[in-house]
Amino acid sequence: MRSLNPSLGIAALVAVMIASGCGPRRPEAFSQLAEEFVYGSLALSPVGATAAGYHEHKGVRLDEMLDDLSPAGIERQRNFYREFRRRLTTGVRAGDLPADDRADYDILADQIALGLLELDEIQNWRHNPTLYVELIGNALFLPHVLDYAPRPQRVRHIIARMEKIPAFLDQARKNLAGAPDIWTTTAIEENDGNIGLIDKIIRINLPEGTAADYDRAAATALAALRGFQDYLKNDLANRQTDWRLAPEKYRKKFRYVLATDRSPEQVLDAAEAELKAVRAKVSPDALAKIALRHSTPENYIRDARRDLEEARQFVKATGLLPLPSRDNLQVIETPEFMRGIYAVGGFMSAPPLEPQLGAFYWLTPIPKQWPPERVESKLREYNFFKLKLLTIHEAMPGHYVQLEYANDVQPKTRRVLRSVFGNGPYIEGWGQYSTQIMLDAGYLGRSPELRMTFQKEELRVLANAILDIRLHTMGMTDQQAMDLMEIDTLQEKEEATAKLRRAKLSSCQLPMYYVGWRDWIRVREHYQRWKGDAYNLAEFNEQALKAGAAPLPVLARLLTGKGIGE
Repeated sequence: MRSLNPSLGIAALVAVMIASGCGPRRPEAFSQLAEEFVYGSLALSPVGATAAGYHEHKGVRLDEMLDDLSPAGIERQRNFYREFRRRLTTGVRAGDLPADDRADYDILADQIALGLLELDEIQNWRHNPTLYVELIGNALFLPHVLDYAPRPQRVRHIIARMEKIPAFLDQARKNLAGAPDIWTTTAIEENDGNIGLIDKIIRINLPEGTAADYDRAAATALAALRGFQDYLKNDLANRQTDWRLAPEKYRKKFRYVLATDRSPEQVLDAAEAELKAVRAKVSPDALAKIALRHSTPENYIRDARRDLEEARQFVKATGLLPLPSRDNLQVIETPEFMRGIYAVGGFMSAPPLEPQLGAFYWLTPIPKQWPPERVESKLREYNFFKLKLLTIHEAMPGHYVQLEYANDVQPKTRRVLRSVFGNGPYIEGWGQYSTQIMLDAGYLGRSPELRMTFQKEELRVLANAILDIRLHTMGMTDQQAMDLMEIDTLQEKEEATAKLRRAKLSSCQLPMYYVGWRDWIRVREHYQRWKGDAYNLAEFNEQALKAGAAPLPVLARLLTGKGIGE
Protein backbone atom coordinates (compact mmCIF):
# COMPACT_ATOMS: atom_id res chain seq x y z
CA MET A 1 0.00 0.00 0.00
CA ARG A 2 1.39 3.31 -0.98
CA SER A 3 1.51 5.94 1.71
CA LEU A 4 0.62 9.67 1.65
CA ASN A 5 -2.40 9.32 -0.53
CA PRO A 6 -3.68 12.91 -1.35
CA SER A 7 -5.88 14.18 1.47
CA LEU A 8 -8.44 16.93 1.29
CA GLY A 9 -5.84 19.66 1.00
CA ILE A 10 -3.70 18.11 -1.73
CA ALA A 11 -6.61 16.94 -3.85
CA ALA A 12 -8.34 20.28 -3.58
CA LEU A 13 -5.24 22.10 -4.62
CA VAL A 14 -4.74 20.33 -7.87
CA ALA A 15 -8.32 20.34 -9.03
CA VAL A 16 -8.93 24.03 -8.76
CA MET A 17 -6.04 25.04 -10.93
CA ILE A 18 -7.35 23.38 -14.02
CA ALA A 19 -10.50 25.39 -14.10
CA SER A 20 -8.78 28.75 -14.04
CA GLY A 21 -7.11 28.55 -17.45
CA CYS A 22 -8.27 30.79 -20.22
CA GLY A 23 -9.99 28.89 -22.99
CA PRO A 24 -7.08 26.82 -24.33
CA ARG A 25 -7.63 25.00 -27.62
CA ARG A 26 -4.09 24.10 -28.56
CA PRO A 27 -2.04 21.42 -26.73
CA GLU A 28 0.41 24.09 -25.59
CA ALA A 29 -2.44 25.98 -23.94
CA PHE A 30 -3.62 22.83 -22.16
CA SER A 31 -0.10 22.15 -20.92
CA GLN A 32 -0.02 25.64 -19.40
CA LEU A 33 -3.38 25.02 -17.78
CA ALA A 34 -2.20 21.72 -16.31
CA GLU A 35 0.93 23.37 -14.96
CA GLU A 36 -1.14 26.09 -13.35
CA PHE A 37 -3.37 23.48 -11.76
CA VAL A 38 -0.50 21.35 -10.43
CA TYR A 39 1.45 24.10 -8.73
CA GLY A 40 -1.59 26.03 -7.57
CA SER A 41 -3.03 22.94 -5.94
CA LEU A 42 0.23 22.20 -4.19
CA ALA A 43 0.29 25.76 -2.88
CA LEU A 44 -3.13 25.12 -1.31
CA SER A 45 -1.65 22.17 0.62
CA PRO A 46 1.77 23.16 1.97
CA VAL A 47 2.21 19.75 3.61
CA GLY A 48 1.53 18.02 0.30
CA ALA A 49 3.87 20.48 -1.39
CA THR A 50 6.75 19.45 0.88
CA ALA A 51 6.04 15.81 0.02
CA ALA A 52 6.16 16.67 -3.68
CA GLY A 53 9.37 18.69 -3.37
CA TYR A 54 7.71 22.05 -4.05
CA HIS A 55 9.01 24.55 -1.53
CA GLU A 56 8.05 28.07 -2.61
CA HIS A 57 5.05 29.47 -4.47
CA LYS A 58 4.94 33.10 -5.55
CA GLY A 59 7.33 34.09 -2.78
CA VAL A 60 5.54 32.06 -0.06
CA ARG A 61 7.70 29.52 1.80
CA LEU A 62 5.43 26.50 1.85
CA ASP A 63 7.65 24.43 4.15
CA GLU A 64 6.85 26.82 7.01
CA MET A 65 3.08 26.54 6.66
CA LEU A 66 0.23 24.19 7.52
CA ASP A 67 -2.83 23.58 5.35
CA ASP A 68 -5.60 26.14 5.84
CA LEU A 69 -8.79 24.33 6.87
CA SER A 70 -10.57 27.42 8.12
CA PRO A 71 -13.93 28.31 6.50
CA ALA A 72 -12.08 30.77 4.27
CA GLY A 73 -9.49 28.12 3.36
CA ILE A 74 -12.19 25.56 2.54
CA GLU A 75 -14.00 28.09 0.39
CA ARG A 76 -10.76 28.98 -1.38
CA GLN A 77 -10.31 25.33 -2.29
CA ARG A 78 -13.91 25.04 -3.42
CA ASN A 79 -13.58 28.11 -5.66
CA PHE A 80 -10.31 26.77 -7.03
CA TYR A 81 -11.98 23.54 -8.17
CA ARG A 82 -15.04 25.25 -9.57
CA GLU A 83 -13.04 27.74 -11.58
CA PHE A 84 -10.76 25.07 -13.01
CA ARG A 85 -13.76 22.93 -13.88
CA ARG A 86 -15.19 25.88 -15.80
CA ARG A 87 -11.94 26.51 -17.65
CA LEU A 88 -11.38 22.85 -18.41
CA THR A 89 -14.87 22.23 -19.76
CA THR A 90 -15.30 25.48 -21.70
CA GLY A 91 -11.75 26.14 -22.87
CA VAL A 92 -10.39 22.74 -23.88
CA ARG A 93 -11.65 20.40 -26.58
CA ALA A 94 -10.57 17.08 -25.13
CA GLY A 95 -11.04 15.21 -28.38
CA ASP A 96 -8.45 17.40 -30.11
CA LEU A 97 -5.69 16.69 -27.59
CA PRO A 98 -2.76 14.31 -28.22
CA ALA A 99 -2.96 11.04 -26.30
CA ASP A 100 -0.73 12.07 -23.37
CA ASP A 101 -2.48 15.40 -22.92
CA ARG A 102 -5.85 13.66 -23.10
CA ALA A 103 -4.72 11.30 -20.34
CA ASP A 104 -3.72 14.28 -18.22
CA TYR A 105 -7.05 15.93 -19.00
CA ASP A 106 -8.90 12.87 -17.69
CA ILE A 107 -6.81 12.84 -14.50
CA LEU A 108 -7.46 16.53 -13.90
CA ALA A 109 -11.19 16.21 -14.53
CA ASP A 110 -11.46 13.33 -12.05
CA GLN A 111 -9.43 15.21 -9.44
CA ILE A 112 -11.67 18.25 -9.75
CA ALA A 113 -14.78 16.10 -9.39
CA LEU A 114 -13.24 14.24 -6.43
CA GLY A 115 -12.22 17.48 -4.73
CA LEU A 116 -15.70 18.96 -5.04
CA LEU A 117 -17.29 15.70 -3.89
CA GLU A 118 -15.09 15.84 -0.79
CA LEU A 119 -15.75 19.49 -0.05
CA ASP A 120 -19.48 19.53 -0.78
CA GLU A 121 -20.71 16.07 0.21
CA ILE A 122 -18.24 13.84 2.07
CA GLN A 123 -16.67 16.63 4.15
CA ASN A 124 -13.95 14.79 6.02
CA TRP A 125 -12.89 18.12 7.49
CA ARG A 126 -16.13 18.10 9.51
CA HIS A 127 -15.98 14.48 10.67
CA ASN A 128 -12.49 12.99 10.54
CA PRO A 129 -10.03 13.96 13.30
CA THR A 130 -7.31 11.78 11.77
CA LEU A 131 -7.17 14.31 8.91
CA TYR A 132 -5.81 16.93 11.31
CA VAL A 133 -3.58 14.58 13.28
CA GLU A 134 -1.94 13.10 10.18
CA LEU A 135 -1.47 16.50 8.55
CA ILE A 136 0.48 17.64 11.62
CA GLY A 137 2.51 14.44 11.67
CA ASN A 138 3.46 14.71 8.01
CA ALA A 139 4.13 18.44 8.33
CA LEU A 140 6.86 17.71 10.88
CA PHE A 141 8.06 14.31 9.74
CA LEU A 142 8.74 15.24 6.12
CA PRO A 143 11.27 18.02 6.86
CA HIS A 144 12.83 15.69 9.41
CA VAL A 145 13.56 12.86 6.97
CA LEU A 146 13.84 14.54 3.56
CA ASP A 147 17.21 16.21 2.93
CA TYR A 148 15.87 18.95 0.66
CA ALA A 149 17.88 21.59 2.56
CA PRO A 150 20.61 21.68 5.25
CA ARG A 151 19.32 20.29 8.53
CA PRO A 152 19.42 23.62 10.42
CA GLN A 153 17.14 25.13 7.77
CA ARG A 154 14.75 22.18 7.89
CA VAL A 155 14.58 22.37 11.68
CA ARG A 156 13.61 26.04 11.28
CA HIS A 157 10.80 24.89 9.00
CA ILE A 158 9.68 22.40 11.67
CA ILE A 159 9.77 25.15 14.31
CA ALA A 160 7.67 27.45 12.11
CA ARG A 161 5.10 24.72 11.61
CA MET A 162 5.04 23.83 15.31
CA GLU A 163 4.23 27.46 16.09
CA LYS A 164 1.08 27.12 13.98
CA ILE A 165 -0.19 23.94 15.65
CA PRO A 166 -2.25 25.63 18.42
CA ALA A 167 -4.29 27.70 15.92
CA PHE A 168 -4.61 24.70 13.59
CA LEU A 169 -6.05 22.54 16.38
CA ASP A 170 -8.37 25.34 17.54
CA GLN A 171 -9.76 25.34 14.00
CA ALA A 172 -10.09 21.55 14.09
CA ARG A 173 -12.28 21.83 17.20
CA LYS A 174 -14.50 24.36 15.45
CA ASN A 175 -14.74 22.23 12.31
CA LEU A 176 -15.44 18.81 13.81
CA ALA A 177 -19.20 18.36 14.26
CA GLY A 178 -18.90 14.70 15.23
CA ALA A 179 -16.91 11.60 14.33
CA PRO A 180 -17.21 7.83 14.17
CA ASP A 181 -15.79 6.22 17.29
CA ILE A 182 -13.14 4.31 15.31
CA TRP A 183 -11.89 7.57 13.76
CA THR A 184 -11.65 9.27 17.15
CA THR A 185 -9.90 6.29 18.74
CA THR A 186 -7.38 6.16 15.89
CA ALA A 187 -6.78 9.91 16.11
CA ILE A 188 -5.99 9.55 19.81
CA GLU A 189 -3.43 6.83 19.09
CA GLU A 190 -1.84 8.75 16.22
CA ASN A 191 -1.80 11.98 18.20
CA ASP A 192 0.31 10.19 20.80
CA GLY A 193 2.71 9.52 17.94
CA ASN A 194 2.85 13.24 17.14
CA ILE A 195 3.68 14.02 20.75
CA GLY A 196 6.52 11.50 20.65
CA LEU A 197 7.70 12.86 17.29
CA ILE A 198 8.14 16.34 18.77
CA ASP A 199 9.23 15.45 22.27
CA LYS A 200 11.67 12.66 21.43
CA ILE A 201 12.46 11.86 17.80
CA ILE A 202 13.07 15.29 16.29
CA ARG A 203 14.50 16.72 19.50
CA ILE A 204 17.47 14.34 19.34
CA ASN A 205 20.67 15.93 18.00
CA LEU A 206 19.25 19.33 17.13
CA PRO A 207 21.66 21.46 15.10
CA GLU A 208 23.67 24.03 16.96
CA GLY A 209 21.79 27.25 17.59
CA THR A 210 18.29 25.79 17.18
CA ALA A 211 17.63 24.12 20.56
CA ALA A 212 16.26 27.15 22.39
CA ASP A 213 13.81 28.08 19.63
CA TYR A 214 12.84 24.44 19.19
CA ASP A 215 12.15 23.99 22.91
CA ARG A 216 10.02 27.14 23.00
CA ALA A 217 7.92 26.13 20.01
CA ALA A 218 7.72 22.52 21.15
CA ALA A 219 6.39 23.49 24.58
CA THR A 220 3.48 25.38 23.03
CA ALA A 221 2.83 22.70 20.40
CA LEU A 222 2.93 19.87 22.94
CA ALA A 223 0.49 21.70 25.21
CA ALA A 224 -1.87 22.12 22.26
CA LEU A 225 -1.55 18.46 21.23
CA ARG A 226 -2.21 17.28 24.79
CA GLY A 227 -5.20 19.61 25.01
CA PHE A 228 -6.47 18.17 21.72
CA GLN A 229 -6.03 14.71 23.20
CA ASP A 230 -8.36 15.67 26.04
CA TYR A 231 -10.82 17.10 23.53
CA LEU A 232 -10.80 13.87 21.52
CA LYS A 233 -11.34 11.72 24.60
CA ASN A 234 -13.85 13.84 26.50
CA ASP A 235 -15.72 15.83 23.87
CA LEU A 236 -15.58 14.45 20.33
CA ALA A 237 -15.86 10.86 21.59
CA ASN A 238 -19.34 11.76 22.87
CA ARG A 239 -20.53 12.93 19.43
CA GLN A 240 -20.43 9.75 17.38
CA THR A 241 -21.44 9.50 13.73
CA ASP A 242 -21.53 6.67 11.18
CA TRP A 243 -18.31 5.78 9.34
CA ARG A 244 -20.12 4.25 6.35
CA LEU A 245 -19.92 6.33 3.19
CA ALA A 246 -23.37 5.17 1.91
CA PRO A 247 -24.21 3.97 -1.63
CA GLU A 248 -24.64 7.24 -3.57
CA LYS A 249 -21.47 8.92 -2.28
CA TYR A 250 -19.56 5.66 -2.55
CA ARG A 251 -20.51 5.20 -6.20
CA LYS A 252 -19.33 8.71 -7.06
CA LYS A 253 -16.07 8.36 -5.16
CA PHE A 254 -15.46 4.90 -6.64
CA ARG A 255 -15.76 6.37 -10.13
CA TYR A 256 -13.35 9.26 -9.54
CA VAL A 257 -10.81 7.40 -7.40
CA LEU A 258 -10.54 4.15 -9.36
CA ALA A 259 -11.21 5.52 -12.86
CA THR A 260 -12.12 2.03 -14.02
CA ASP A 261 -14.69 1.02 -16.60
CA ARG A 262 -16.50 -1.18 -14.07
CA SER A 263 -19.11 -0.23 -11.45
CA PRO A 264 -18.92 -1.25 -7.76
CA GLU A 265 -21.62 -3.85 -8.40
CA GLN A 266 -19.68 -5.37 -11.29
CA VAL A 267 -16.48 -5.46 -9.24
CA LEU A 268 -18.31 -7.07 -6.32
CA ASP A 269 -19.91 -9.76 -8.48
CA ALA A 270 -16.59 -10.60 -10.15
CA ALA A 271 -14.68 -10.70 -6.85
CA GLU A 272 -17.20 -12.98 -5.16
CA ALA A 273 -17.21 -15.37 -8.12
CA GLU A 274 -13.41 -15.50 -8.22
CA LEU A 275 -13.16 -16.03 -4.49
CA LYS A 276 -14.86 -19.39 -4.75
CA ALA A 277 -12.51 -20.55 -7.50
CA VAL A 278 -9.34 -19.43 -5.74
CA ARG A 279 -10.46 -20.79 -2.36
CA ALA A 280 -10.74 -24.25 -3.89
CA LYS A 281 -6.99 -24.19 -4.66
CA VAL A 282 -5.86 -23.30 -1.14
CA SER A 283 -5.25 -25.86 1.61
CA PRO A 284 -5.78 -24.57 5.17
CA ASP A 285 -3.60 -27.36 6.55
CA ALA A 286 -0.75 -26.45 4.21
CA LEU A 287 -1.06 -22.79 5.15
CA ALA A 288 -0.99 -23.66 8.84
CA LYS A 289 2.34 -25.43 8.35
CA ILE A 290 3.72 -22.56 6.25
CA ALA A 291 2.79 -20.07 8.98
CA LEU A 292 5.00 -21.81 11.54
CA ARG A 293 8.14 -20.55 9.79
CA HIS A 294 8.33 -16.90 10.73
CA SER A 295 10.52 -14.16 12.09
CA THR A 296 10.63 -12.69 15.59
CA PRO A 297 9.64 -9.18 16.71
CA GLU A 298 13.34 -8.36 17.11
CA ASN A 299 14.34 -9.53 13.60
CA TYR A 300 11.22 -8.55 11.66
CA ILE A 301 12.66 -5.45 9.97
CA ARG A 302 16.12 -6.99 9.54
CA ASP A 303 14.53 -9.88 7.64
CA ALA A 304 12.67 -7.46 5.38
CA ARG A 305 15.97 -5.77 4.49
CA ARG A 306 17.39 -9.20 3.61
CA ASP A 307 14.37 -9.95 1.42
CA LEU A 308 14.74 -6.60 -0.32
CA GLU A 309 18.29 -7.34 -1.44
CA GLU A 310 17.34 -10.87 -2.49
CA ALA A 311 14.49 -9.52 -4.65
CA ARG A 312 16.73 -6.86 -6.17
CA GLN A 313 19.28 -9.43 -7.28
CA PHE A 314 16.55 -11.65 -8.76
CA VAL A 315 15.12 -8.80 -10.85
CA LYS A 316 18.59 -8.01 -12.17
CA ALA A 317 19.33 -11.65 -12.96
CA THR A 318 16.06 -12.32 -14.78
CA GLY A 319 15.78 -8.99 -16.59
CA LEU A 320 12.09 -8.59 -15.76
CA LEU A 321 12.58 -4.87 -16.29
CA PRO A 322 15.46 -2.39 -16.07
CA LEU A 323 15.87 -1.07 -12.52
CA PRO A 324 16.08 2.67 -11.84
CA SER A 325 19.55 4.16 -11.61
CA ARG A 326 18.89 5.78 -8.24
CA ASP A 327 19.44 3.76 -5.07
CA ASN A 328 17.69 5.86 -2.47
CA LEU A 329 15.42 3.39 -0.68
CA GLN A 330 15.47 3.11 3.12
CA VAL A 331 13.67 0.50 5.24
CA ILE A 332 12.37 2.17 8.41
CA GLU A 333 9.70 1.75 11.06
CA THR A 334 6.31 3.22 10.19
CA PRO A 335 5.99 6.63 11.87
CA GLU A 336 3.74 6.33 14.91
CA PHE A 337 1.33 8.98 13.68
CA MET A 338 0.59 6.82 10.60
CA ARG A 339 0.19 3.43 12.28
CA GLY A 340 -3.58 3.67 12.58
CA ILE A 341 -4.10 2.94 8.89
CA TYR A 342 -0.67 1.39 8.16
CA ALA A 343 -0.84 -1.44 10.65
CA VAL A 344 1.51 -3.58 8.54
CA GLY A 345 3.57 -1.23 6.41
CA GLY A 346 3.59 1.07 3.44
CA PHE A 347 5.70 3.05 1.05
CA MET A 348 6.58 6.73 0.71
CA SER A 349 8.16 7.70 -2.58
CA ALA A 350 10.85 10.27 -3.14
CA PRO A 351 9.34 13.69 -4.01
CA PRO A 352 8.61 13.90 -7.76
CA LEU A 353 10.28 17.31 -7.94
CA GLU A 354 13.31 16.06 -6.00
CA PRO A 355 13.63 12.39 -6.96
CA GLN A 356 17.18 12.21 -5.66
CA LEU A 357 15.89 12.39 -2.08
CA GLY A 358 14.92 9.42 0.04
CA ALA A 359 12.18 6.87 -0.55
CA PHE A 360 10.94 4.86 2.43
CA TYR A 361 9.63 1.33 2.81
CA TRP A 362 7.75 1.42 6.11
CA LEU A 363 7.29 -1.61 8.33
CA THR A 364 5.15 -1.35 11.44
CA PRO A 365 6.95 -2.97 14.39
CA ILE A 366 5.12 -5.34 16.68
CA PRO A 367 4.27 -3.45 19.90
CA LYS A 368 6.22 -4.67 22.92
CA GLN A 369 3.11 -4.57 25.11
CA TRP A 370 1.18 -7.05 22.97
CA PRO A 371 0.31 -10.37 24.62
CA PRO A 372 2.01 -13.46 23.16
CA GLU A 373 -1.09 -14.62 21.27
CA ARG A 374 -1.34 -11.33 19.34
CA VAL A 375 2.35 -11.40 18.51
CA GLU A 376 2.14 -14.97 17.28
CA SER A 377 -0.95 -14.20 15.18
CA LYS A 378 0.84 -11.30 13.47
CA LEU A 379 3.98 -13.34 12.82
CA ARG A 380 2.00 -16.30 11.46
CA GLU A 381 0.27 -13.99 8.99
CA TYR A 382 3.53 -12.25 8.01
CA ASN A 383 5.59 -15.42 8.01
CA PHE A 384 8.83 -16.14 6.16
CA PHE A 385 7.05 -16.33 2.79
CA LYS A 386 4.48 -13.57 3.28
CA LEU A 387 7.18 -11.11 4.37
CA LYS A 388 8.92 -11.74 1.05
CA LEU A 389 5.69 -11.03 -0.83
CA LEU A 390 5.17 -7.84 1.18
CA THR A 391 8.67 -6.64 0.33
CA ILE A 392 8.15 -7.37 -3.37
CA HIS A 393 4.84 -5.46 -3.35
CA GLU A 394 6.02 -2.42 -1.44
CA ALA A 395 9.57 -2.17 -2.73
CA MET A 396 11.20 -4.47 -5.27
CA PRO A 397 9.97 -4.41 -7.99
CA GLY A 398 6.73 -3.01 -6.56
CA HIS A 399 5.92 0.51 -5.45
CA TYR A 400 9.50 1.70 -5.12
CA VAL A 401 10.45 0.76 -8.68
CA GLN A 402 7.13 1.95 -10.12
CA LEU A 403 7.39 5.34 -8.43
CA GLU A 404 11.04 5.76 -9.34
CA TYR A 405 10.00 5.34 -12.97
CA ALA A 406 7.22 7.86 -12.33
CA ASN A 407 9.79 10.33 -11.03
CA ASP A 408 11.48 10.34 -14.43
CA VAL A 409 8.35 11.18 -16.45
CA GLN A 410 8.71 14.25 -18.65
CA PRO A 411 7.69 17.01 -18.82
CA LYS A 412 7.93 17.94 -15.16
CA THR A 413 4.30 19.03 -14.84
CA ARG A 414 3.11 15.65 -16.12
CA ARG A 415 5.48 13.93 -13.70
CA VAL A 416 4.02 15.78 -10.72
CA LEU A 417 0.45 15.30 -11.90
CA ARG A 418 0.79 11.54 -12.38
CA SER A 419 2.70 11.15 -9.12
CA VAL A 420 0.68 13.32 -6.73
CA PHE A 421 -2.62 12.34 -8.33
CA GLY A 422 -1.56 8.98 -9.70
CA ASN A 423 -4.25 6.39 -10.33
CA GLY A 424 -4.63 4.08 -7.33
CA PRO A 425 -5.44 0.86 -9.25
CA TYR A 426 -2.37 1.46 -11.45
CA ILE A 427 -0.20 1.81 -8.34
CA GLU A 428 -1.65 -0.93 -6.14
CA GLY A 429 -2.31 -3.15 -9.14
CA TRP A 430 1.36 -2.91 -10.09
CA GLY A 431 2.26 -4.10 -6.59
CA GLN A 432 0.17 -7.24 -7.11
CA TYR A 433 1.08 -7.72 -10.77
CA SER A 434 4.81 -7.31 -10.10
CA THR A 435 4.59 -9.97 -7.41
CA GLN A 436 2.92 -12.34 -9.85
CA ILE A 437 5.60 -11.89 -12.51
CA MET A 438 8.32 -12.50 -9.91
CA LEU A 439 6.77 -15.85 -9.01
CA ASP A 440 6.11 -16.70 -12.65
CA ALA A 441 9.81 -16.08 -13.35
CA GLY A 442 10.83 -18.59 -10.68
CA TYR A 443 11.58 -16.44 -7.62
CA LEU A 444 12.68 -18.52 -4.61
CA GLY A 445 13.16 -21.58 -6.79
CA ARG A 446 9.46 -21.80 -7.63
CA SER A 447 8.77 -22.62 -4.00
CA PRO A 448 5.33 -24.28 -3.63
CA GLU A 449 5.03 -22.69 -0.18
CA LEU A 450 5.53 -19.25 -1.69
CA ARG A 451 2.97 -19.95 -4.43
CA MET A 452 0.44 -21.16 -1.85
CA THR A 453 1.05 -18.05 0.24
CA PHE A 454 0.47 -15.92 -2.84
CA GLN A 455 -2.82 -17.71 -3.50
CA LYS A 456 -3.81 -16.85 0.05
CA GLU A 457 -2.87 -13.25 -0.74
CA GLU A 458 -5.12 -13.43 -3.78
CA LEU A 459 -7.94 -14.41 -1.46
CA ARG A 460 -7.14 -11.40 0.67
CA VAL A 461 -7.18 -9.08 -2.37
CA LEU A 462 -10.61 -10.41 -3.29
CA ALA A 463 -11.80 -9.99 0.29
CA ASN A 464 -10.53 -6.40 0.30
CA ALA A 465 -12.82 -5.46 -2.58
CA ILE A 466 -15.81 -7.33 -1.15
CA LEU A 467 -15.32 -5.80 2.30
CA ASP A 468 -15.11 -2.22 1.14
CA ILE A 469 -18.14 -2.37 -1.13
CA ARG A 470 -20.35 -4.35 1.23
CA LEU A 471 -19.35 -2.45 4.38
CA HIS A 472 -19.93 1.00 2.92
CA THR A 473 -22.98 0.31 0.75
CA MET A 474 -24.75 -2.85 1.93
CA GLY A 475 -24.71 -2.79 5.72
CA MET A 476 -22.22 -5.63 6.19
CA THR A 477 -21.76 -6.28 9.92
CA ASP A 478 -18.48 -6.61 11.79
CA GLN A 479 -19.11 -10.31 12.32
CA GLN A 480 -19.84 -10.91 8.64
CA ALA A 481 -16.64 -9.08 7.78
CA MET A 482 -14.59 -11.14 10.23
CA ASP A 483 -16.13 -14.38 8.93
CA LEU A 484 -15.26 -13.41 5.37
CA MET A 485 -11.64 -12.82 6.37
CA GLU A 486 -11.03 -15.55 8.94
CA ILE A 487 -13.17 -18.37 7.54
CA ASP A 488 -13.58 -17.72 3.82
CA THR A 489 -10.15 -16.24 3.11
CA LEU A 490 -8.10 -17.86 5.90
CA GLN A 491 -6.64 -14.72 7.46
CA GLU A 492 -5.29 -14.65 10.99
CA LYS A 493 -7.45 -12.89 13.57
CA GLU A 494 -4.90 -10.11 14.06
CA GLU A 495 -4.79 -9.40 10.33
CA ALA A 496 -8.58 -9.50 10.00
CA THR A 497 -9.08 -7.15 12.95
CA ALA A 498 -6.61 -4.64 11.53
CA LYS A 499 -8.20 -4.86 8.06
CA LEU A 500 -11.69 -4.25 9.42
CA ARG A 501 -10.37 -1.17 11.17
CA ARG A 502 -8.73 0.02 7.98
CA ALA A 503 -11.95 -0.47 6.02
CA LYS A 504 -13.72 1.80 8.50
CA LEU A 505 -10.98 4.41 8.29
CA SER A 506 -10.97 4.59 4.49
CA SER A 507 -13.22 4.03 1.49
CA CYS A 508 -12.58 3.08 -2.15
CA GLN A 509 -8.94 2.23 -1.35
CA LEU A 510 -9.18 -1.50 -0.63
CA PRO A 511 -10.72 -2.38 -4.04
CA MET A 512 -7.69 -0.85 -5.80
CA TYR A 513 -5.65 -4.05 -5.38
CA TYR A 514 -8.15 -6.30 -7.11
CA VAL A 515 -9.30 -3.84 -9.78
CA GLY A 516 -5.73 -2.79 -10.54
CA TRP A 517 -4.27 -6.31 -10.65
CA ARG A 518 -6.91 -7.57 -13.05
CA ASP A 519 -6.64 -4.45 -15.21
CA TRP A 520 -2.83 -4.75 -15.42
CA ILE A 521 -3.37 -8.25 -16.84
CA ARG A 522 -5.98 -6.90 -19.28
CA VAL A 523 -3.62 -4.16 -20.45
CA ARG A 524 -0.76 -6.63 -20.87
CA GLU A 525 -2.91 -9.01 -22.92
CA HIS A 526 -4.08 -6.07 -25.04
CA TYR A 527 -0.47 -5.00 -25.61
CA GLN A 528 0.58 -8.56 -26.44
CA ARG A 529 -2.12 -8.88 -29.10
CA TRP A 530 -1.04 -5.56 -30.57
CA LYS A 531 2.67 -6.52 -30.70
CA GLY A 532 2.14 -10.08 -31.90
CA ASP A 533 5.39 -12.03 -32.34
CA ALA A 534 7.40 -8.95 -31.32
CA TYR A 535 5.93 -9.00 -27.80
CA ASN A 536 8.46 -8.92 -24.96
CA LEU A 537 7.49 -8.95 -21.26
CA ALA A 538 10.36 -6.76 -20.07
CA GLU A 539 9.62 -4.20 -22.78
CA PHE A 540 5.95 -4.10 -21.79
CA ASN A 541 6.81 -3.62 -18.12
CA GLU A 542 9.25 -0.84 -18.92
CA GLN A 543 6.98 1.03 -21.32
CA ALA A 544 3.98 0.76 -19.00
CA LEU A 545 5.97 2.18 -16.08
CA LYS A 546 7.47 4.97 -18.17
CA ALA A 547 3.97 6.31 -18.79
CA GLY A 548 3.40 7.06 -15.10
CA ALA A 549 0.29 6.27 -13.08
CA ALA A 550 -2.45 6.94 -15.63
CA PRO A 551 -5.79 5.12 -15.27
CA LEU A 552 -5.30 1.63 -16.68
CA PRO A 553 -7.92 1.87 -19.45
CA VAL A 554 -6.11 5.07 -20.50
CA LEU A 555 -2.72 3.32 -20.28
CA ALA A 556 -3.84 0.75 -22.86
CA ARG A 557 -4.51 3.56 -25.33
CA LEU A 558 -1.22 5.31 -24.52
CA LEU A 559 0.73 2.13 -25.27
CA THR A 560 -1.07 0.98 -28.42
CA GLY A 561 -3.10 3.89 -29.73
CA LYS A 562 -6.38 2.10 -29.14
CA GLY A 563 -8.49 1.04 -26.20
CA ILE A 564 -9.03 -2.45 -24.85
CA GLY A 565 -11.43 -4.33 -27.11
CA GLU A 566 -10.95 -2.03 -30.11
